[in-house]
Parts: sequence; structure tokens; C-alpha cells
Amino acid sequence: MIKIGRKYLQLGPVLFAMFFLLVQVVADLSLPTLTAKIINEGIAKENLPYIWQMGGIMLAIAITGWLGAILNVYFASSQSQRLGMRLRQALFNKVSYMDTDNVAKFGNATLITRTTNDVTQLQNVFQTALRMMMMSPLLFIGAFIMAWRLDGRLTLVFAIALPILAVVTLINMRISIPRFKVMQEKVDRINLLFQQGLTGVRVIRAFNRDDYEITKFDDANRDLTHNAQVVFTTVAMLLPIMTVILSFTNIGIVWFGAKLIGAQMMPVGNLVAFLTYATQILMSFMQLSMVMVMIPRAQASAGRVSEILNTTDQITDPAVAEELTTAEVSLDFNNVTYQFAEAKRPALDSINLHVTSGQTLAIIGGTGAGKSTLINLIPRLIDPTIGSVILNGTNVKQLRQAEVHDLVAITQQSAVLFSGTVRSNMLFGRPEATDQMIWDALTIAQAADFVREQGGLDMNVEQDGVNFSGGQRQRIAIARTLIKDAAVYIFDDSFSALDFKTDALLRQSIKQESRLKSAIKVIVAQRVATVMDADQILILEHGMVVGLGSHRELMKDNQAYRTIMQSQLSEADLEEVGLNA
Repeated sequence: MIKIGRKYLQLGPVLFAMFFLLVQVVADLSLPTLTAKIINEGIAKENLPYIWQMGGIMLAIAITGWLGAILNVYFASSQSQRLGMRLRQALFNKVSYMDTDNVAKFGNATLITRTTNDVTQLQNVFQTALRMMMMSPLLFIGAFIMAWRLDGRLTLVFAIALPILAVVTLINMRISIPRFKVMQEKVDRINLLFQQGLTGVRVIRAFNRDDYEITKFDDANRDLTHNAQVVFTTVAMLLPIMTVILSFTNIGIVWFGAKLIGAQMMPVGNLVAFLTYATQILMSFMQLSMVMVMIPRAQASAGRVSEILNTTDQITDPAVAEELTTAEVSLDFNNVTYQFAEAKRPALDSINLHVTSGQTLAIIGGTGAGKSTLINLIPRLIDPTIGSVILNGTNVKQLRQAEVHDLVAITQQSAVLFSGTVRSNMLFGRPEATDQMIWDALTIAQAADFVREQGGLDMNVEQDGVNFSGGQRQRIAIARTLIKDAAVYIFDDSFSALDFKTDALLRQSIKQESRLKSAIKVIVAQRVATVMDADQILILEHGMVVGLGSHRELMKDNQAYRTIMQSQLSEADLEEVGLNA
């Protein structure tokens, strides 16, 4: 937590906050003494000018303390809020560049909780630190010294009150701190269930599992609520207990002080000032103990935030990036093997291929064959365990990630659209694109007609594109990929929601588009009809290459390809392509 404060707080405003806090404390400590002087020297001796004089001084000091408090709150609040702003920005930047393995390790729910709830906890504790955490010890020590100067004998009352307060505080912390530490994990659980409920609402309804999900969320919600009730009830009990102790302390001070006044060993004004200092001592001790209860929760949040910020990504830019050795478009896999962490066998095993400018590479295979893993290696979303991926003559590991991403345009297996408009989604692929360029890309992707019919480029796109059908989402996502000026275009099973006619028209449009002729097209598909006209067809089975060649070459002598064709095409279609069933 201290490291976060040193990094994300500004020294100048923090020093100003401390200075104005000191002004406030000095003012608060001065007023009781001046009150005692007014009583002893002014009221007791009926010295009206002295009363007016000291009253003016008290008013000036009070105004100074008031201004100090306002400025301290301003600097403390602004710095704590700015710390939250900087932390959220740092977390968002970190997650934006975080590799997929680390994102999967943390999970979406906890990343959201740490960026919102945990940062809020740190904001609150730093604001408190610049206020009560610093003021309480200063006020405690200062008030005790001032009280001792007034009458050291009465300070013996604190020898009884303070140990009792310490014991109560320790018991309170012993109960609340462990529960504060687990509270953030329970918030993670709530966010996870809520997120799953939102994203999977259609599946939940389709399987009639509404009651089950509601019950599961209710259990987690009640668990968090019970934990919070215990924690905050325990903390809340601290105030009335300390108020009782304060009341008895004041009774003791008045009791012994009255005896001293009766024996003419202490003036009345000193007793009034001593009572004020006693209140300041006990209240500052109470504030400090409440702050100490907050610290463990904030420390837990600081640990959770630091865990993300200090995560080491495996995919990073090289210390000295290479320049592309050639402008000619090419893609090579040299003995590439990839194995997920703790997996028993590689997801990809010894992949070798070479694709040149203008060629189309189609990848086909069963579910779990490694198709998506293979294409994720091209834009360096993951790195091979063994071997190298060469793009335009240079190992992608030796290029800056931004340069690799400029060269590659990809449509993911799950079409993702952002809330906004069709235009804003298309500009995501190419910010400088004109409306004509957008319409051209939509036309190639067979999306222009329905976009024009439903409102044009300014039509609303809801989050995840839920106001479109699956095929419409895919076509807009494909258009967003096609509008980018790239060397390699990747379509990860992006035609799966399209009918055969639209699929054929889209592939034909891509093939005829002059801007795309020199680029490499990589198409991952399940349907043979989608890959038959590709220059090279790569067949994967359990992460290994079981076929590589053109449609005609594979049809002649590759049993795996023939089996796929026989499972998907009718006898008439098989006869037409020259393969008897």
C-alpha cells in the first residue's frame, strides 16, 4: 500500500495537505487553553476588555483552523481521487496489453472487481490517511501534553481509560480484520455469478434454470451480506463503547477536578480546558483505532491491485526490435509446437507451412484439433513453445507487437461488436476510413443491404451486437476486418453462421477485390465447401498435420480429407467433384 501511495500520489499536494492539517491541529489545541484564560483571568476577575481581547484571538484562531480543515480536506480528497483515477488507468492499460494466459488466470470477474471495488477501498483509505490517520496521533500527543501542562495529577485518569480502550479496540480488530480480508473474494464471487447470468441469460432460460441461478446468486449474496453485517456491526459497536468510556472518563475528571478546585489547588478554567483535552485525547484514540480497522482491508486490496500491476507477461516487445527485411508478403511456420500450461500433450505438434503473397490458406479439422490455436500464433496472441512464426521474412518475436498487429487483421471465432453505431464499429478497424470505404467493406462482406435497410451507418449497435442476428454480427465483424489495410487477413470460423449462398458470395468478393489480391488470406472453417477453392488446405487432427495441399491434391491421396468430404457432401456432390462415396 505504501508503494502504491509513493507511486500514484503527488508529493506537493500531499505536503500541502499535511501542512494545513498541522494548522488545524495547532488551532484545535490552542482553543481550550484560551478558554481557560478567559474563565480564569476574564470572567473570574470581571475583566471585560481581556475577555474581548482573548475572544478576538480565539475567533481568529478558529477561522484559521476552519480554513486549514477545508484546505486539508480539499487536498486530501483531490489526491485520493486522482490516485484512484491513475490506478484505474494503470490497471486498464495493463489488462489491455496483458497476454491471454494471464487474463485467463485472473478471470474477468476479479479483474473488474480489482479495477473498481479494490481501487475504491484504496481511495478511501488514502483520503482517511491524509485526514484522520495523520491528525489522530498529532492531536493525541498534543492534547496529552497540553493536559499535562494544565494539571499532571488529572492525567492519571487516562491510566485507567486508555488501557480499557486499547483492549476493546484489539478485540474489535481481532473479529473484524479477518472478515475484511475475505470480503473482496466474496465480492469477486458476486461479480462472477452476475456476469455469467448476464452473458448466459439465453442459455439459462432455454434450459429453464432460472430458479437454480437465482438461488445460487442468492446464496452468494447472503454469504457476502452476512460477512458484511458481522464486520460492520463489530466496527459500529466501537463508537458507543468508546462513548461510554469517554463519559466515565469525564465523570472521573470532573470528580477529581472538583476536589482540586474545592481545595483551591486548580482554577475552574483549567478544569474546563482539561475536559476538552480529554475529549480530544479519547476521540483521537478512537479515530485512530477505526482507521486501523480499515487498513487491513485496504492492504488486501492493495495486494490484489499490485498482483495485476506486477504480473509479468510472457509476450512482450523485444529490447531491440528488428525491421521487416522485405515488403513481400509471406507467412511461414517452422517446426512450430505449442503446449498449454499443465497440458499432457501439445495442442500443436511440429507444424510446418509456407504461404506466399496472394495465396489463401484454409485450415480444417475437427473440434479441438488446434485450428484457433494455430491462427492465434500469427498475430502473436500466444507464442510457440518450440519453433518460430515468420511474417514477411521476420520472426514475429523480433517485431514490436504493434507492428505485428498492423500487419494482421483478424475476425475472431466469436463475433464481437461494441456498443455504438455501425460506423463506430467499422472505424475501429480503420480510424481514417471514409464512408465510401466503409460501404465498400460492407459490400464485400455481404452486409451492405441489411445495414442500409435498417438505418445506414448511424444505426444503433447494442453491446455485443445483440440487436443483430448471428449471421449479421459475423458479416459486420468480417467487414471490420476487411476495411483494414493489412498483409494477412484471418477468418477464424467466421463463416459458420452464414448460409451456403452468402458464404460463396463473400468468398468470391474477397477473391475479386483488387486491394486484397496481394494479401494472404487464412480461413478456418468446418465446411468443405468453404475451403475447396483455397490455394492450400491444412488438415489438423489432434494438433498434427495430416494433410497439406490443394483440393485436387488432397482429394487424390489424403484419406482424412476424403473422409471429411464424404461426411459432408451428398453422393451427387461427390460424383461432381470426382470422389465416389
